[in-house]
Amino acid sequence: MKLSFSKMHGIGNDFVMVDCRQRAFPLNEEQIRAIADRRTGVGFDQLISIERPRDTSCAFYYGIWNADGTPSGQCGNGVRCVAAWLHRAGELSIGDTVRLESPSGPVTVRLSGPGEVTVDMGVPTLEPERIPFRADARAERYSIDVGGDVLEIGAVSMGNPHAVMVVADLQAPLLYRIGPLLTSHSRFPKGANSGFVQPIDRGQVRLRVHERGSGWTLACGTGACAAMAVLRLRGEVDEKVQVTLPGGTLTIEWVGPGHTLWMTGPATFVFEGEWLG
Repeated sequence: MKLSFSKMHGIGNDFVMVDCRQRAFPLNEEQIRAIADRRTGVGFDQLISIERPRDTSCAFYYGIWNADGTPSGQCGNGVRCVAAWLHRAGELSIGDTVRLESPSGPVTVRLSGPGEVTVDMGVPTLEPERIPFRADARAERYSIDVGGDVLEIGAVSMGNPHAVMVVADLQAPLLYRIGPLLTSHSRFPKGANSGFVQPIDRGQVRLRVHERGSGWTLACGTGACAAMAVLRLRGEVDEKVQVTLPGGTLTIEWVGPGHTLWMTGPATFVFEGEWLG
């Protein structure tokens, strides 16, 4: 099987982009895992298909698969790469605003400049049953036992579930142990992306994310949005925050509950290729 693809990244969160505008998505779970292998395949955090929309109010649909072959509902860095890919394919122009369909529903994107995209990430979901997260009632802070350590987290969905923990040191050895445990914790029935956020001041934070299905990544757009949502709910940051991840920095803007959250950041092409599977 010969598969043409584009390799892209959004501040280090890397993707294989597959053009399915004129054909059905051609890959099964085993093939996705084979392409994801960084030694014998291409390597990626997520694979993204670009397809004709199911929802006629949207211009295109994009599907998302993790490196382990499982589907994902949303990817903030990925949707910026979708917009940049569509621009390169002649489907979008600089300054255009377009509605795209994700597995979790529509999102609005604006090609704000060469290689820079602003995304309407929607209203953060805070109700535990909709995240989903097992809790008796909605709260800004939840206690959770992770491998014998009782931790305090925030829980939110940005189209995919997130656990967010405020830490003083992103290099603390404890994080490397509890990241995978929190991602697969039984209180998150569908798993979670585990974000560890270190506030610097009211306009700047640092973040590391262990993603379900992909592990530790250089960046996570929905993770940056989730961290902003949790800290903003607690009154610890302003409406506009610079979120710095190992791969780079995103700008996140959110007034508060009931309002849409906006993310701005880069999308970069790496190379074009063919996979022979």
